[in-house]
Amino acid sequence: MQSLIDRVSHRLKLRDLRLLDSVVRSKSMARAAAQLNLTQPAVSKAVSELEHVFGVRLLERSRQGIEPTPHGRALLKRGVAIFDELRQGVSEIEFLTDPQAGEVRVAASEPITAGLLPIVMDRLTRRYPRMSIYVMQTPIASLDQHRLQYSALRDRNVDLVLGPIVEPRGSDLQVEHLFDDPNAVVVGARSRWARKRRIALASLLDEPWCLPPADTIAGAHCRQVFHRNGLEPPPRTMAAISVQMQIGMLATQRFLTILPRSLLRFAGDRLSIKALAFDTTDVPGRSIGLITLKNRTISPSAELFMQLTRELVAPFARASAKASAAS
Repeated sequence: MQSLIDRVSHRLKLRDLRLLDSVVRSKSMARAAAQLNLTQPAVSKAVSELEHVFGVRLLERSRQGIEPTPHGRALLKRGVAIFDELRQGVSEIEFLTDPQAGEVRVAASEPITAGLLPIVMDRLTRRYPRMSIYVMQTPIASLDQHRLQYSALRDRNVDLVLGPIVEPRGSDLQVEHLFDDPNAVVVGARSRWARKRRIALASLLDEPWCLPPADTIAGAHCRQVFHRNGLEPPPRTMAAISVQMQIGMLATQRFLTILPRSLLRFAGDRLSIKALAFDTTDVPGRSIGLITLKNRTISPSAELFMQLTRELVAPFARASAKASAAS
């Protein structure tokens, strides 16, 4: 084992890992050679030498083209981590050279990107105007696809996830709970219902609703609001896997929907939406947190993002905890 480690450490180069990754992604030596501006014999020789270093086959041909062997997949998986740590190291050097620069990559759920995240980004870029920020939206997970929520994080395409803490967590994840996010029945700010002080949920069932589909986690939480009140979901429902669609329908001042209270707290005025005076605190909401990978270096820029997020959500977290305790 030690002799293999010594041999690999002396002979393995970063360009070898990039070459192997290119061959696997393109499923062809010829296409990889064209992408890398090399000849096909040069690529073939490099792969052969790499296999000689490890003493195992790393690639094999299939009907679909070149595929990695289990040994090849193991090496590529660790190669992703190697390049990620290198990128984080470069980012840290840049930050030490210029504390206002750096890069942070974030994945967030749609309600967070519509509500909390713009406020975090505004504060962050005001303090660090030369910081680069990359944001992607987490996929909307159906009830049997929880792992999709963290695929970008596990593939190291982002530094962290800001959004729902979805079970099962997995031993590779570091989870920090920020706040509980109960749901609210929401209308447009100029809706006739927005002026009512107290409304029975049963009286709204015949109104038009726009809700997430029942087979999504958000949809299941919405259905709980009705079931906890002994009601079935409304018959006149537009199903939409999009918070932006829900907000768009609220703008008609006719439709109702159910959205996380954090969205109302951080963007209610901006989006011209309002929660009805209807108590939903007995309905469990989502647990929102910061999710990172264990044993992975966090860049200084990502640390700044997380600290600022903690500061911004602290008052909302206290208010949510107080309301939950009172119910």
